[in-house]
Amino acid sequence: MPHAPGGTPRLPAGVAIGPLDLGERVDEALEVQALAFGLTEDEIAIRRHIVLRHMEYPGACALGATAADGALVGFVYGMPNDRAHWWSGVVEPYLRDSAHEAWLDGSFVITELHVHPGYQGRGVGRSLITRITDGSGQPRSILSAIDIESPARALYRRLGYTDLARRVHFPSAAQPYAVMGAPLPLNRLP
Repeated sequence: MPHAPGGTPRLPAGVAIGPLDLGERVDEALEVQALAFGLTEDEIAIRRHIVLRHMEYPGACALGATAADGALVGFVYGMPNDRAHWWSGVVEPYLRDSAHEAWLDGSFVITELHVHPGYQGRGVGRSLITRITDGSGQPRSILSAIDIESPARALYRRLGYTDLARRVHFPSAAQPYAVMGAPLPLNRLP
């Protein structure tokens, strides 16, 4: 993947990263997520309500990657972690058991990051996550990812994320997850 000076990936021609009104474009975002993550129609319907609720939380923000024709080809959203949130409550015992519970404080949570399969591996995901965390105002970031060796986990490791807890089980999720954390700013090396 070609990089600009400073290790910033060059995006595919015509792709721009910028603020995203996720409430207005939630259905487009969920189409990208469904393609990237393999969601069913029922899962999309459930996630729609979750995304809209998340965007009401203090500090929640979203960025989108749009193609030249305005189509959404990737998105990321997150927020400062709050121990009262559902996700935090699920991962807390796992982080406590691995002596990483302190990561729940002073962290920006990457809630979702998805890139259309036709744009994966081309710097879009890296650009989205580095830009949103750069503007987070927090000293570190945490996220959860399916606990398998995947391109997403490899990207997170290159950015500086390390495993904080593994084999994390979310209700209704078929596969276990890993919780990963990184100090901010994220690595810029290719």
